[in-house]
Amino acid sequence: MATIALGSGTSRGTLPRWSSLGLLAGSWVVMALLFLLFLLAGMTQAYSLVGVLFFGTVLWGVAVWTTSFIVEGSRKAKDRLVTSVVTTAFVIALLPLVSLLQTVIARGAARFDPQFFSESMRNVVGAGGGAIHAVVGTLEITLAAAVMSVPIGVLTAIYLVEYGRGPISRLITFLVDVMTGIPSIVAGLFAVALFTLLTGNPGFRSGFGGSVALSVLMIPIVVRSSEEMLKLVPAELREASYALGVPKWLTIVKVVLPTALAGIVTGVMLSIARVIGETAPLLLIAGFTDSMNYNLFANQMIALPVYAYTQFANPGVPADPYYDRAWTAALTLILIVVLLNVIARLVSRLFAPKLASR
Repeated sequence: MATIALGSGTSRGTLPRWSSLGLLAGSWVVMALLFLLFLLAGMTQAYSLVGVLFFGTVLWGVAVWTTSFIVEGSRKAKDRLVTSVVTTAFVIALLPLVSLLQTVIARGAARFDPQFFSESMRNVVGAGGGAIHAVVGTLEITLAAAVMSVPIGVLTAIYLVEYGRGPISRLITFLVDVMTGIPSIVAGLFAVALFTLLTGNPGFRSGFGGSVALSVLMIPIVVRSSEEMLKLVPAELREASYALGVPKWLTIVKVVLPTALAGIVTGVMLSIARVIGETAPLLLIAGFTDSMNYNLFANQMIALPVYAYTQFANPGVPADPYYDRAWTAALTLILIVVLLNVIARLVSRLFAPKLASR
C-alpha cells in the first residue's frame, strides 16, 4: 500500500469532533475575561457583549485554522478556515439583534414590575404609573385585526391555488404583491379616510380603526404564506380524493387544509408578530389616551408602540421615568413577539402531518 508523506500538505491527523466548538467557547471566554479587565481598569464605560462575540469569533477563526494546520495539514486547515469565515459572517449578522436585546433588557428591566402591568397613566405625572391600558389596547386591536385578516387571507389563497386561472388570478396576485410593499403610514391614512367617509367626522378615532389599518398590512402576508403552504400539498392527495368521488370543496376542507394547517397557522402568527409593533397607523387612527378603554369601537385607544413613542418623544421633568417606561414597553413588545413565535413553532409541530413509521 502506498504511504502518504507527512510533509505533503495532506491530512496528518484528525482533531476531535468537539474541537471546533471547544475552541469557539474558549475564545469567547477569553474575550469575556479581557473585556471584564478593561471594564475594571476603567478603559471602557460599559461591558460590551457585542464586542465579546465579535472579537471572540475572530479569535476562534485564527485559532481553529492554526490548530488544524498543525495537526491536520494545510488542506483540512483551508476547509476549516472557510467554515470559520462563514460562521463569523453569521455571527456578525446576529450582532445587531444581540445589541438590541442587550440594550432593551438592560434599560427596560428598571420598570418591569407588577405596577407597570396593573396601572394606567391616568393622573400620573413623573414617576409611577404603568401600561396596562396599552397592553389591553394592543391585544384588542391586534386580535380584531387577525379576526378580519385571517379569513380573507386564507380564502384568497385557496382561490389562487385551487380555483384561480386567467387574468383575474394574475390581477389578484399583482395587487397582493403591491399591498405587501405599501408603507404602514399609507394603511393608517386609508383607515382615516375610510372612517371619515363612513362617519362624516374627520376627527374619528377608535381602536377598531387601528384594527382595520393593521388588517391592510396583515392580509397580503397571510395570503402569501397560506398560498405557499397550499402549494406544498401533494397533488396526489387531491387526485386520490377526487378518485373516490369527493367534491372539490370537500377535498379542500377535509384534505388540503388539514395538511397545510401547520404552515398556515405559522404564517398567521408571524403576520401578527409583524404588525403588532406598528406605530404610524395607530397614531393616525387609534389615537392616544392615558386611561383604560375596553371599547374597541368608541373613543381613543392606545397600543404599546404608541405608548413607547409618546413616553420617549414627550418626556416630562424629570425625564428618566418617562424613558424607563418607554424602554419597558419596548421590552414587553419583544416578549409578546417572542411568545407568538414560540406558539407558532408549537402549533406547527402539533398540527404537522404525522408520517407513518416503518
